[in-house]
Amino acid sequence: MLLEKDDKLSKVIEAAKLYYLLDYTQSEIAKKMGVSRPTVSRLLQQGKREGIVQIKINDPTEEVDQLSLELENRFKLKKAIVTSVPEYEEHLIKNYLGGVAAAYLTETVKDDDIIGVTWGTTLYHVAVELKQRFVRNVQVVQLKGGVSHAETNSYASEVLYLFAKAFNSTSHQLPLPAIVDSPIVKEAMERDRHIRAILDLGKQANIAVFTMGSVKEDALLFKMGYFTDNDLKSIKHGAVGDICSRFFDQNGVICNQDLNDRTLGIELEALKTKEHSILVAGGADKINGIYGALVGNYANTLITDQFTARFLLDRLDNENSL
Repeated sequence: MLLEKDDKLSKVIEAAKLYYLLDYTQSEIAKKMGVSRPTVSRLLQQGKREGIVQIKINDPTEEVDQLSLELENRFKLKKAIVTSVPEYEEHLIKNYLGGVAAAYLTETVKDDDIIGVTWGTTLYHVAVELKQRFVRNVQVVQLKGGVSHAETNSYASEVLYLFAKAFNSTSHQLPLPAIVDSPIVKEAMERDRHIRAILDLGKQANIAVFTMGSVKEDALLFKMGYFTDNDLKSIKHGAVGDICSRFFDQNGVICNQDLNDRTLGIELEALKTKEHSILVAGGADKINGIYGALVGNYANTLITDQFTARFLLDRLDNENSL
């Protein structure tokens, strides 16, 4: 009786190895073992029932869903979307975030919305991934200036064009630099009624889509030729990142008021009032900036990658333990 039981167990193990490890079909196993196909099926079922075979499915969506929920709860966000990226590499992250953010916007945008957008490589990746959405009376407006004499492409016009094309909408460009030499120059520009109309439309926008600028020397904004040496020293001293070309510290507080007074575009405080204030950002160079933005409540929606999400939650744990 014991020998018969051992023999059956060995057949269960043999069938399981052939099926799960060597990818044999049940018909091939039946032929090899000299038994019927229904017998092979019963052996495999017995293997699972008795714990000889244990199937584990690694579902990456399960992890990102949990991370999304934790970000929402702990940073008091309306929405967090975490996407799984295979490597923690900047260009790859932007590609993935672009697709996810575009899909979210396609679901979110509705008739009569006003969409405010910034510029840069991350926003460009979002823009090129947008699918056509048939909505009525949507407007797209640029939230900050993007004109520069530098040869570096800010993708300002491309982002605006692609957003407007996707939502069959009117676009409104802010044909100004992001930062000027003095508050007086800024005030003069803002007094122009055409410029004022675009700035006011940015304030009225119920959807704002923006990214996080890093404080690395090769960051796009630093290549635009806006900053004096004193500006750069000030930024390096306390800033962790910028949104709409406005720099803030780890607590989300503007860290150079003089520079902020020379910046053209939407104020960070205005982002707090948006129905959808969407920050699309990820990567090692932007973790501190994203954290400062969330602490400052400048975004109610975050779209990021799983590595950045973990770092943000760990950072919050460390801050809370102090």
